[in-house]
Amino acid sequence: MTVAGTNIPFTRLAIPVIAMMAVVAASNVLVQHPVEQFGLQDFLTWGAFTYPLAFLVNDLTNRRFGPAGARRVVYAGFALAVLLSIWLATPRIALASGTAFLFGQLLDIGVFNRLRRLSWWQAPLAGSLFGSAVDTALFFSLAFAGDADMSFPVTYATTGITVPLWMGLAYFDFLVKFGFALLALIPYGALMGWLKPWAGAPADSTAR
Repeated sequence: MTVAGTNIPFTRLAIPVIAMMAVVAASNVLVQHPVEQFGLQDFLTWGAFTYPLAFLVNDLTNRRFGPAGARRVVYAGFALAVLLSIWLATPRIALASGTAFLFGQLLDIGVFNRLRRLSWWQAPLAGSLFGSAVDTALFFSLAFAGDADMSFPVTYATTGITVPLWMGLAYFDFLVKFGFALLALIPYGALMGWLKPWAGAPADSTAR
């Protein structure tokens, strides 16, 4: 069995699909739990530390199988993760996550593919940052805007700025994703020599 539009056997995509599904489902559970240690409950949820792995999975898949293969992984991971998340989290969080995931990951693929012939670090970093920004804005607004438990005002002492809790969480969530995008260059660079572009990938998707 091959993936439509490529010569990639579907079984080759099983590992990234499973990894993507696990990351998204776990993040949808963990985003409901604030980080209470060190008084960070108004700043971060535990989901901020797991979700950035989705972009690493996506970028490695894109490098290995090209944009067509990466999109298949995103679509499959999206469908499976939403179904799991409805069970593990709430329908609203699952649908918000699915929407944000789809737009964010597809943007990551597009940016990565456009920049992939530049220096090895530029494509994964730019793709992750643009994708993370869109994903964060969509997820937090769709999942929590108007929710009384997530919309009470929070004032941050260092700036004196007061915003709804979910907006503050979104801001600090993106800062964590930014940091993880930089850190993810370490495993991405380490795996580049092993994850050579798949021989059956389209000619225009070769990577450095």
